Amino acid sequence: MAKPFTKSEAATFFARLKAAMPEPKTELEYINPYTLLVAVVLSAQATDKGVNKATETLFKVADTPAKMTALGEAGLTDYIKTIGLYRNKAKNVVALSKTLVERHGGGVPRDREALEALPGVGRKTANVVLNVAFGEKTIAVDTHIFRVGNRTGLAPGKTPREVEDALLRIVPDAYLLHAHHWLILHGRYVCVARAPKCPDCTVRDLCRFSDKTKPVAAKPVKKPAGGAKKRDS
Repeated sequence: MAKPFTKSEAATFFARLKAAMPEPKTELEYINPYTLLVAVVLSAQATDKGVNKATETLFKVADTPAKMTALGEAGLTDYIKTIGLYRNKAKNVVALSKTLVERHGGGVPRDREALEALPGVGRKTANVVLNVAFGEKTIAVDTHIFRVGNRTGLAPGKTPREVEDALLRIVPDAYLLHAHHWLILHGRYVCVARAPKCPDCTVRDLCRFSDKTKPVAAKPVKKPAGGAKKRDS
């Protein structure tokens, strides 16, 4: 078993990620807390790019729970049918919108329990909304963060909740607010699932991953056979 990170190493880990990405932020596009919530619900098993393409038009006509409720499942489906699991997502988005209107006056609650009580909203989605919309020091563990936490040894765990709890213990308070975004972006672009880009990694010397990838050797330049022909004078 790899040696656990010390608090000092964790501080160095995040200091380097911060230096590489001073102001990290979600790549999901949104207008307000409600549209952020909807975007995160739609992003399950889908790419941020794909969600943004769909919501660019959707949010022009439905950027509040009341407008989304009026749009209805059938209307919403027309906007999000390019996203995976769109039928179930349409059902959940309309249902959570109705709940926000009926129980929260059309606003998004700044409360984990209330958020997780909404249709289609789990702990990860609640953590994203609390962090991005309300500035809470939460960490939403998705597939990227789960991989980075385990691969690097920073926060190993068998479940997303175990990784989340491990991160909350090891991440210095000064980095907690943006830790979620530094880790997800690092996992999305550097510590990728297949063939991680270890030579380009700013924390590779701290990482406990034993099978680090090596730089790709440059191919030798082939010289013309027989050399260049001599020109006639």
